[in-house]
Amino acid sequence: MARRNNGEGTVVQRKDGRWQASIRHLGARRTVYGKTEREARAKLRELQRQIDTTGALPAPGRRTVSDLIDAWLTSAPLKPSTVAQYRQIFDVYARARLGSVQLARVAPGHIQALYATLTPSVADKVHRILHRAFAVAVLWRWLPDNPCDRVLRPTYKPARKELWSRAELDAFLTGAAEHWLYPLWLLLAATGLRLGEALALRWSDVGLGGVALTVAGTLHRSGGGRWTISSPKTAAGVRTVILPPVAIEALAVQRDRQDAQRDTAGHAWQEHGLIFTGETGQPLYASTVQHALKRECARLGLPPVTPHSLRHLHASLLIHSGVPITAVSARLGHSTPQVTMTLYAHALPGQDTLAAQAIAVALPATVESRSEVGLGVERE
Repeated sequence: MARRNNGEGTVVQRKDGRWQASIRHLGARRTVYGKTEREARAKLRELQRQIDTTGALPAPGRRTVSDLIDAWLTSAPLKPSTVAQYRQIFDVYARARLGSVQLARVAPGHIQALYATLTPSVADKVHRILHRAFAVAVLWRWLPDNPCDRVLRPTYKPARKELWSRAELDAFLTGAAEHWLYPLWLLLAATGLRLGEALALRWSDVGLGGVALTVAGTLHRSGGGRWTISSPKTAAGVRTVILPPVAIEALAVQRDRQDAQRDTAGHAWQEHGLIFTGETGQPLYASTVQHALKRECARLGLPPVTPHSLRHLHASLLIHSGVPITAVSARLGHSTPQVTMTLYAHALPGQDTLAAQAIAVALPATVESRSEVGLGVERE
C-alpha cells in the first residue's frame, strides 16, 4: 500500500467485515471503525476536521464513558444538588449499558440503543446529561465530535398539569389550616417561591418591618449528609418578594410554633436560624413536605398537587389578574420574561379574543370590496 501523507488518512475493510479508517498526524496515529465504508469515511472526515481546527488529534486513550462522566461531574461548576442528580440518573439508567464503552468506540448506535430501553421522559434526561458530557469531551480533546449530535433525540413533552381552581385553593387553605406545614404551603402559594428557596429562608431574611423576604439561596443536602445553602443559578434568583397580609400572618404563626418547639426540645434543639424546621430545629427534607402535601390533599378530597404546583398556581393567578409578565417574572426569579412567557403563555387571559378583535379591524374593508365585486355592485 502506498505511503500516505500526514492528515490524508486511509480506509480499508477488515476481515471481520468492518471498515477501518486511520489517520496520522505529527507522529500520532488514530484509528476509527464503522459498520460500513460510509460510516468509516464520515469518522475519518471528523478526525481531519479536528486536525484542521485545533492542529491536533483527539486523545481519548482508553478512557470510558464512565471515566468521562466521573471526571466531568467532579470538576464541573455545577451545584452539588445538580451533580448528585446527574450522577444518580447516569448510574441508574446508563452506566451498566454505556459506562464501560471506550470513548474512542462510542457510536450513535450505542446511544440510540440505550434510549430505546428507556421511557421517553427518562431518555430525555439521559440525553441531556450525555450531550453535555460529550461536549466537555470535545472541549478537552478527548473526542473529535459529540456523538449525541448524530442520534435521534428523544421526543418528550411533559403534559401540562392541571392546577387547582380558586374554589379548590380556598378549600385547601381552609381545611389544612391546622396542619404543622400549613404556613409553608401558604407561603408557597402566596409568593411563588420554589420549595428549596422556601426551605432555605432564615428569620434574618425577613425585612421591611416583616412585609418582605429576601430570597438568596436553595437548601439541599449533599451526599455526605451535610446541609448547605447554594446560590441561585442566575442573578435574577436573588430577589426581594413582598408578602401579602395572609403570608405575614402565616410567618407569625410559624414563629410562635417554632418558639414552642424550641422550648419543648430544650438541649436537643438544633439552631440553624431557619424559618421552616422539624420538631428539633433540623432542616426539612423536600420529600417530607411533598409527601405530607399529597396526604393532606387526599384527606381533603382534593386533586393531588406538588409544592411546585403551588408556584405554578401563584404565577397563573397573577397573570389572570392582569399583572404584567415582567413583574411576574421578577417575582418568580426567572432569568428573563421570555422564560415566563414560555411557561405561562397558556395562562394569558383572552389572548385569542384579542387576536380576533385585532384581525377584525383589518379585514372588513377587504371583505366588503370583494363582496361588492362578486355581486356586481358598482361603487359611486
